[in-house]
Amino acid sequence: MTEKQKIDSGRRQLLKGGAALAVTGVGMAVSSGAMAQCREQAPESFDELVDVLVVGSGFAGMAAALQAREAGVSVMVIDKMPVFGGNSTINGGAMAVAGSPLQKQAGIEDSVDAMVADMLRAGRGMNDVEMLKLVCNGTAESCQWLIDYGVKWKPFVQHFGGHSVQRVLQTVESSGAGIIRPLVKAARAKGVIMKNQTKLESFIRDAEGRVIGVEVREGYYFPRERTGKIRTIGARKGVIMATGGFGRDIEYRMMQLPELNNDLDSTNHPGATSEALKQMMLLGANPIHLDQIQLGPWASPDEKGFGTASQFNTIATYPHGIVVDVRTGERFFNELADRKARADAIMTRRDEHNNPVYPIGFTNAEGAKNAQTLDWGIKYKVITKADTLDELAKAYGMPADKLKAQVARWNEAVKSGEDKEFGRPMQEAIVLDKGPWYAVRMWPKVHYCMGGVKVNTNSEVLHLVSNQPIAGLYAAGESTGGIHGASRLGACAVAEGIVTGRNAGRNCATAKPVALKQA
Repeated sequence: MTEKQKIDSGRRQLLKGGAALAVTGVGMAVSSGAMAQCREQAPESFDELVDVLVVGSGFAGMAAALQAREAGVSVMVIDKMPVFGGNSTINGGAMAVAGSPLQKQAGIEDSVDAMVADMLRAGRGMNDVEMLKLVCNGTAESCQWLIDYGVKWKPFVQHFGGHSVQRVLQTVESSGAGIIRPLVKAARAKGVIMKNQTKLESFIRDAEGRVIGVEVREGYYFPRERTGKIRTIGARKGVIMATGGFGRDIEYRMMQLPELNNDLDSTNHPGATSEALKQMMLLGANPIHLDQIQLGPWASPDEKGFGTASQFNTIATYPHGIVVDVRTGERFFNELADRKARADAIMTRRDEHNNPVYPIGFTNAEGAKNAQTLDWGIKYKVITKADTLDELAKAYGMPADKLKAQVARWNEAVKSGEDKEFGRPMQEAIVLDKGPWYAVRMWPKVHYCMGGVKVNTNSEVLHLVSNQPIAGLYAAGESTGGIHGASRLGACAVAEGIVTGRNAGRNCATAKPVALKQA
């Protein structure tokens, strides 16, 4: 039996045993349609034809579409949701860039090697090093590419947890919408076909096993699975999967980590489910690191979703403030550690009944001066303002004497330039010597899936048996796995999405086309 025959035989057995994968009612969006098998025969003609088809319209999808269109090929982007952008639109708009002009202006020394080392450290050494290098090498050039398409960055560099230096740029909007809107506008201007409410049902392959298109539901109303009309879209050069993670797919994420149940909120939009991942797996795509699911350590239990607290904590509390246990008024972790370390530390704050005891993160007016969501957080009672530390302690039931003693110890650490308690980097630490004070309750939320399908440095999806590319199938962004290992550093999702999206678009656009017919 040849290698191809073995792969085809394994695929047939996988499809015959589909009941093992057929999980009904997953999250908010999985049904029998989500588990549709790849069509056994390609249609004689397609309802629509393009050179490159991109599934998903977030950072990776829009970067792939524009890069492919720059190469002169025809491109279509489809998205199952009514609004383009997915999680990327509600992302914080922060991108880690090694060697940006803003770093140089601020006298910050950085390098690609340093960024790779930081991501390897956060990923606990589980990272796909070649893909990691590809991402880090592409950040500076991709940052300028975004600027050329109209993205505007704030005029300063930020220090996010786990990074050894300040290397994070953020859109002036403090939102991923500041990236998605310019890219969607540019794509439309360049003739990219944009289709929302168009849901992937299954892949279409030719007799040789190459992916040549997809079957979709056009006019789909999420999460009503049977809505829409079935149509076929052919892709002469290939299909790029930029469908994100499955953070809102509660049942599927619980299969990977049972503790991530209904009790844990998510920052993701409702459409962040697993059906596209499962469709790639039905083709034999190699799923890796699916149980590596990140919790966002800057979230608050006092609001739903991503919210205002995440921005406040990222820009103000973590770089310029401290986090304390309400029972002791004292710090208990390094506020600028990587996300996994911080989330794990916060999740240990529980009472004798295992109920959360929400820690308090706070800073003063100086530390919060760049926090754009401060007023909104106060308005919606997510952020509390206090004129004195005594008033702050009373608001959260903390021992005032211990809180003030902790602040005094912190101020001495700032003056000495060394955090002897937890080894926190001190580049942006400030003396907390006067109010007013701004504070927020903190508890992690499901945020990012480090796992997905394995790809090579051409962004081709690899088969789990042969480890060879599945012809005609590419993937980018959060739908792939391995780049971040066990934990993603903050601001590296935008970096990964843009760089790998462009990489997928570039390689798909130069692939040899297949001859297809349109109805």
